[in-house]
Amino acid sequence: MEYNILGNTGLRVSYLCFGSLSISPLQSKFSLEAGADIINLAIDCGVNFIDTAEFYQNYDYISKALKRTKKDIVITTKSYAYTYDGMKNSVEKARRELDRDVIDIFMLHEQESRLTLKGHREALEYLQNAKAKGQIKAIGVSAHTVEVVNAASCMDEIEVIHPLINFKGIGIKDGNLEEMEKAIQAAYENGKGIYAMKALGGGNLIGCKQQAFSYILSFPYTHSIAVGMKSYDEVAENIAIFERRPIEPSVEERLSSQKRELLIEDWCAGCGECARHCRYGALEVKGGRSMVNPNKCILCGYCAGYCPEFCIKIV
Repeated sequence: MEYNILGNTGLRVSYLCFGSLSISPLQSKFSLEAGADIINLAIDCGVNFIDTAEFYQNYDYISKALKRTKKDIVITTKSYAYTYDGMKNSVEKARRELDRDVIDIFMLHEQESRLTLKGHREALEYLQNAKAKGQIKAIGVSAHTVEVVNAASCMDEIEVIHPLINFKGIGIKDGNLEEMEKAIQAAYENGKGIYAMKALGGGNLIGCKQQAFSYILSFPYTHSIAVGMKSYDEVAENIAIFERRPIEPSVEERLSSQKRELLIEDWCAGCGECARHCRYGALEVKGGRSMVNPNKCILCGYCAGYCPEFCIKIV
């Protein structure tokens, strides 16, 4: 496994980052043991970088996996908190539930614009104070927009950027792929740690994953790439891809036969909370229940976090 220093943070991370959204109630029904087993398999194969978020509700899976290994694992998490006290609660929750005194990277989650960054100033101030106290090592932002990558690139307090990028530009909410590439390059050259997300477009590029991975692995301005994994086969395939080794034919055959989709269970009450929070316009209420447009859905799973009836899953 290849390892890189994450920008100016001094943190040494594996080129493949374990995207843990897939090991969460938003996307799976794993038992604590089963979810931790998959994380530990990736760790045993050389992955030392795990991406999570308060919103994912999976700190317990990661904590259990960490207790089983003696390896030094870098953890990055995120919070939507925008007030000083709100971010304080988020940091303390992560430290408590991950059973870690120090969180390696703490990020403002899914920032949309320069105005959004301004609106999160109090939360950012808390993160700076927490870093000064030694409770976190680095501060970052995650973003689906070119504007935020450009803005964060010029902010001294932001050390890590987690941008969305894939060869079709699926999920970029402003601008286009070329503009995102230029923004990421500028941030990289400014010393920011860059770890990319959605290389497979939230699952929409599974059918052309060879091209998708070829693109992101040849893009020179990332230190790590977060990929969601929820099975032994997915871990085995991704490890092989990132180590530039052939994929076992049996593994490829099993994975190729799988198809993922957003499932809305029959007990949907049609409240519309998922549709109101879907940033891609992929959900709407029809006939008293939510319906998904598969042409717009990027399978991020975030909508499930807003469903009061817990009836949305990616299967």
